[in-house]
Amino acid sequence: MTTIIIMSMGRVTTAMPMSAATSMTATMAKALQTESFALYRLMAWLSPAYPVGAFSYSSGIEWAVEAGDIKDAASLRQWLAAMLCEGSGFCDAVLFVHAHRATAAGDDAALRAVAELAAALVPSKERFLETTAQGRAFLDATKAAWPCPALARLEDAWQGVVALPVAVAVACAGHEIACEAALSAFLHALTANWISAGVRLIPLGQTDGQRVLAALEAAVTDTAARALATPLGEIGSAAFRADLASMRHETQYTRLFRS
Repeated sequence: MTTIIIMSMGRVTTAMPMSAATSMTATMAKALQTESFALYRLMAWLSPAYPVGAFSYSSGIEWAVEAGDIKDAASLRQWLAAMLCEGSGFCDAVLFVHAHRATAAGDDAALRAVAELAAALVPSKERFLETTAQGRAFLDATKAAWPCPALARLEDAWQGVVALPVAVAVACAGHEIACEAALSAFLHALTANWISAGVRLIPLGQTDGQRVLAALEAAVTDTAARALATPLGEIGSAAFRADLASMRHETQYTRLFRS
């Protein structure tokens, strides 16, 4: 081991041994690489280009626009804040957290319980289609391009349909992506997709859509924080009008979206 002595302005400084400095540099480089991989995968999986068909679902927003509940950027923001903080957004966030934790802990029984609850919790036929069709598409694409043992373990633990938040959470845990970062990215993507539907339906300009997304930043952060602290047994929603919208959409005469 070599110790470097540095003389500068009359002072003598003992630098870190070469082997220790090299080891620290390698550790930092490895950590940076891990973070880069995690960010890259999150951006890929939660991009609108990922082949899950998210663009074809509106979570009942289409009916809310036709009924006049949503008519401009302000009413879209209010509607989405309720869905995010008190409705399906919050429920999906709680399911995401517990699926991630169960996968990271290797607890197949807990993972099965979360997956089963996620499949049973949706309030309407179309919302069930929305989350399970996207969940299946996400698993298929991710197993093909980003395989990991956790995805196979999910299929062994639960043979039923898989909701989207469970599918994404298992993939993130399987690739060692931290729950907090993954959850925030998931909620951002969910909110952005809702806004995209609103922009097309109202219609709104793209800039107004971005204003709505910016205005919901605190709601996304607060929802993530609440979900991280919520026991699975305390999951629940209170966005009844949004649930009705998803039911009414099933019989809507003309529509562009599948939900």
